[in-house]
Amino acid sequence: MSEITIGSRKLGVGHPSFIIGELSCNHNGDYQIAVDSVKAMHAAGVDCLKLQTAKPGSITIDSKKSDFIIGGGTLWDNKSLFELYTEVYTPWEWHKPLQELAHSLGMEFFSSPFDHDAVEFLEDLNVPAYKIASFEITDIPLIEHAASKGKPIIMSTGVAREQDIREAVEACRRVGNEQIILLKCTSSYPTPLEEVNLNTIPLLREKFGVQVGLSDHTMGYIVPMGAVAMGATLIEKHFIMDRSIGGPDSAFSMEPSEFEQMVKNVRDVEKALGKATLELSEKSAKNRDFARSLYIVNDIQSGETLTRSNIRSIRPGFGLPPKHLNEILGKTAKTNLEKGTPLSWDLID
Repeated sequence: MSEITIGSRKLGVGHPSFIIGELSCNHNGDYQIAVDSVKAMHAAGVDCLKLQTAKPGSITIDSKKSDFIIGGGTLWDNKSLFELYTEVYTPWEWHKPLQELAHSLGMEFFSSPFDHDAVEFLEDLNVPAYKIASFEITDIPLIEHAASKGKPIIMSTGVAREQDIREAVEACRRVGNEQIILLKCTSSYPTPLEEVNLNTIPLLREKFGVQVGLSDHTMGYIVPMGAVAMGATLIEKHFIMDRSIGGPDSAFSMEPSEFEQMVKNVRDVEKALGKATLELSEKSAKNRDFARSLYIVNDIQSGETLTRSNIRSIRPGFGLPPKHLNEILGKTAKTNLEKGTPLSWDLID
């Protein structure tokens, strides 16, 4: 998979995972909370602020018919879709000042558009990428329109069947866009660990030939850490200043201290992953001094035969390698050899 650039960040093998703080509706309609959240994201080590760019009427219609009432054991049961999307709305006039704040802090900024107008609005802001939400992955015209802008396209797969993913990827490629990142995502809020299925990350990478990341709705650090270990190049999680303020996404959003610890843990995993090599590090090479080798373990007189009673494989590692033991047994000493002498070929007849 080729390297992808989002703003000043490079994504791909050999680069740190790109960590996105999803603000979503966790501002609860209060601009100051949104500002404070961006600043807290930066302090937590977040690489990118992400918003959602939609108006309730661009996602659904205002209807109380049963088709439009949420059910099925979600956090939002009994609300209409229009009511929910009205509640989660981020005013469009907030985008530019929040973008400027993010940039002033050295963070990237982009958003999830939900219709063509939102794409054009974000183009005017010159965002460096587009995120397609899980529930929009079947909206091929929207994907084609966003992908036609020639910028990286990040697509969540939370409700997608394999054919949906294939059609979405093909839509990007059809308009000449190969800068595709698929996100392993489980659209369950919050997500039980048993439903995460991180083993899907290498499967998506192999099957579609694209970079793969994680959009995570679990609570805690384990899943992002595991995803990075599986090769995820991007991690997205919901950020909230304080879950006690409530809101539709609060139950599966992480507070600043939690997010900061998650970022630290991910960076520690990246350090531990290192590179694929069979070469020893400098410290490991030095520690070979404490490996086993052949030593004189009882005093030997000149001309005396070397046996298992006077030659042994012990630590440290300054003598001949133990693999030579059978070659040496039965040979004789050239000179008197004192107990504790490392064995070498020049001491043997």
